[in-house]
Amino acid sequence: MKSIFPKGVIDKITGKCLVLSGNDIDTDRIIPARFLKCVSFNQLGDKVFADDRISLKGTHPFDLKVNKGSKILIVDENFGCGSSREHAPQALMRWGIRAIIGNSFAEIFYGNCLALGIPCATISKNEINNLKELIKQDQENIWEFNLKQQLLNHKDNRISFKIESGPLNMLRTGKWDATSQLMGNKEELNKTILNLPYLNKFN
Repeated sequence: MKSIFPKGVIDKITGKCLVLSGNDIDTDRIIPARFLKCVSFNQLGDKVFADDRISLKGTHPFDLKVNKGSKILIVDENFGCGSSREHAPQALMRWGIRAIIGNSFAEIFYGNCLALGIPCATISKNEINNLKELIKQDQENIWEFNLKQQLLNHKDNRISFKIESGPLNMLRTGKWDATSQLMGNKEELNKTILNLPYLNKFN
């Protein structure tokens, strides 16, 4: 069964774009504090932006039918600011988001996304506005988020984005995925386990 979550090398992400306008959208809005008591992250996808969605009564971008199945989230400045809770990118991932493009990101949120295999790419304010207009013209359009080219592509539209070299290398080599790396090196892992005294008999 194919995993619904990111895994291994990430070179391309293809899907619809979802626009979420507004600066300084913090992690408390992305996933309200009352949902942090969850035992696992599995149900968080339905709770993403829960309070905003309640107040907007079905008109929030994450509730619009046209945005269903979107994989690329378009945001503005300082997205993911506030607390360091990893629940925020977990909720976005479980809703279906696989890449985020914005003007800037909070540092800890950026790192938490990278740990899940969600690229966070930056473009200028003008480019964000131009992109929003292109998406608005046809929200059903499928875009290609290409990490190798660092381009967001759709037909004749080519929008350059930037990802820092370190995170880009981790995404394109699969080094962001610690679990897969461990499972792919079982022989070395078993050798290490055998040499750990607290996992074996003491002399």
